[in-house]
Amino acid sequence: MKQIFVALLMLSAVAMTAFGQCSDADKKKLEEFDRAWGEASTSGDRAAMANYLADEFVSVGLSGTQSKSQVIDNAVKAAEKNKNNPDAPKVTHDFYVISCTGSSATITHRNVITEKMNGKEEVSYSRSVHFLEKRGGSWKVVSTTGSSLDDYGVLVYKEQEWNNADISRDVAWFEKNYADDVTEISSRTGVVSGKKESIESLKSSKNVLESAVLSNLKVRVDGNFAVVTGVNQVKGRDEKGAAFDRSVSFTDTYIKRDGRWLIWASQGTEVKK
Repeated sequence: MKQIFVALLMLSAVAMTAFGQCSDADKKKLEEFDRAWGEASTSGDRAAMANYLADEFVSVGLSGTQSKSQVIDNAVKAAEKNKNNPDAPKVTHDFYVISCTGSSATITHRNVITEKMNGKEEVSYSRSVHFLEKRGGSWKVVSTTGSSLDDYGVLVYKEQEWNNADISRDVAWFEKNYADDVTEISSRTGVVSGKKESIESLKSSKNVLESAVLSNLKVRVDGNFAVVTGVNQVKGRDEKGAAFDRSVSFTDTYIKRDGRWLIWASQGTEVKK
């Protein structure tokens, strides 16, 4: 079941792109719609929420089923409670997958919930799925569902974050997500590096990474240890401006410390074409 979940999570973007009829502009507008709805919910804007939700809207979750009025009332109460609370949970949304036709749409995304617990920052994750219909020229949310992510889901997203950080050269991401005693073995040279060396290599590299696509992901978890295997296809240009297109079969080992999954070891082997 866990591997099925991982496969579905990674294939959803491909499937929706293949069968949906969304242009990039349509997807951008739908993401903007979703973010505006989220902001209205966080701020407790009753009028705005009423405009985003269809009259027959229903929310289905682990806590049960809620109607439009119940969801709005609960959001208003939560906003009022958190109004003057500096430690109120903060929610961000990322990894959008959007599919739509002229009259219907599906939006899925990850939610990252950050809050203070006993003076310490805690992060949890969930995934939402929203179904929309266009009525009178405007999108309306007709139903939504979602659930928290287990370790398998968290690690799948961690791999995607890793690719994004490589592309953007996000040094802060590696500082935060590499364990201090991480070991990394280069798929190109076989050189063994620690955290400091890996980050310095990222900073000094003249390669330009343009895209990175994961496939064949498998996740195994045993207590505070996890192993993720898969294939990463990376495209870009090297220090001389020459284009490259490489596929790397990898094994990534994670360790959970203070409730967070950290990259503990990584090794890749280039797949010869």
